Amino acid sequence: MSEKFDPATNIQDIQYFGEFGGVNPSITDSATYTFLEAGRMEEIFEHEIEGCYLYSRHWNPMNKYLADALAQMEGTETAQVMGSGMGAITSTLMELCASGDEIVASHTIYGGTYAFLKNYAPKFNVNTKFVNITNLESVKNAINENTKVIYCEALSNPLLEVADLPALSKLAKENNITLVVDNTFTPMIFSPNALGADVVAHSLTKFINGTNDTTAGCVCSSKEFIGKLMDVNTGSAMLLGPVLDSLRSSSILKNLRSLHLRIMQHSKNAMHLAHTFQAAGLKVKYPGLPDHPQHELMKSMMNEVYGFGGMLLIDTGSKENAYKVMEHMQNANVGYLAVSLGFYKTLFSAPGSSTSSEIPEGERDEMGMSEGLIRMSVGLDMDIERTGNIMLEQFKKINLV
Repeated sequence: MSEKFDPATNIQDIQYFGEFGGVNPSITDSATYTFLEAGRMEEIFEHEIEGCYLYSRHWNPMNKYLADALAQMEGTETAQVMGSGMGAITSTLMELCASGDEIVASHTIYGGTYAFLKNYAPKFNVNTKFVNITNLESVKNAINENTKVIYCEALSNPLLEVADLPALSKLAKENNITLVVDNTFTPMIFSPNALGADVVAHSLTKFINGTNDTTAGCVCSSKEFIGKLMDVNTGSAMLLGPVLDSLRSSSILKNLRSLHLRIMQHSKNAMHLAHTFQAAGLKVKYPGLPDHPQHELMKSMMNEVYGFGGMLLIDTGSKENAYKVMEHMQNANVGYLAVSLGFYKTLFSAPGSSTSSEIPEGERDEMGMSEGLIRMSVGLDMDIERTGNIMLEQFKKINLV
């Protein structure tokens, strides 16, 4: 796949000049825009015209630059950027569904998305069937005449399950429904659009921005769908207003240029730690390990040069063990006890009591999300062997190795 479609090359080929010839595009720090003719304002309000701007909740130049670059990365016709990943996901699902419609979603997804689907969307009579996304028969059986969306994460948060995107796309097309894929954990590693996804969402806060200094999201799709999202009369993103500030768009666009290098280093480091921890006898889950249930599936879909990603799981057996070892690792300065991911420093958290706490305990048990799980977003350490050895010392302190 990497020979046919290379996200990094697509991004590097984009040429933006600032208004004075700067190598970075100029930031238009304005919420509204002037017109020389009143009739032109009416025309812009009713129809998006390339290069013309009215009000920053609609578009502004810097957001358009970033959106175009993200569309190039994902290989879609266009994109829209928003103020958070949840803003992108919720706007997308509200656009695709009306009262009485249903969604079929993976049972292992980000806790905020789960809470939206389980607790909030039903207020609008939009209901969700949660299934094991790796069991295609379960997905197929959940679809009925009211189903409008199949929703999954390419690599699930936090259990690192790999979705069979070509098979899900085939199933969606057979039933005339939309496949929406959250690609937050695997930018550049997976190209969901090329694998058949209709809509690709990201939390830009994570790997794409990479510096944990802003929240942002995006939706990458067809011109038709993004046009519907931004329709002034009916568009969910337009009317709900999850706007991204142009200054933040500028910083994300700069960071996007180095994403390919960072993803490769995250993946390299995570693979080393996965092998190190497994060899020491720890219970590790990482899609780059041959014993991962979807290892071969991921290999068949991924852009191999970018590796298997920077996320790995360790099961310590109990919440007490997880808490102790994370505190020890932070004290040893090999990472931070914090949520989120994609940072230069390794971040670790216990998802059952943090980012997935919205999922009821019984459901977490059913899907195998034990209280002892540590979700680790591996950083960009140059000497990962040293880091791994220090981490192992912290596991030894509580007799796990």
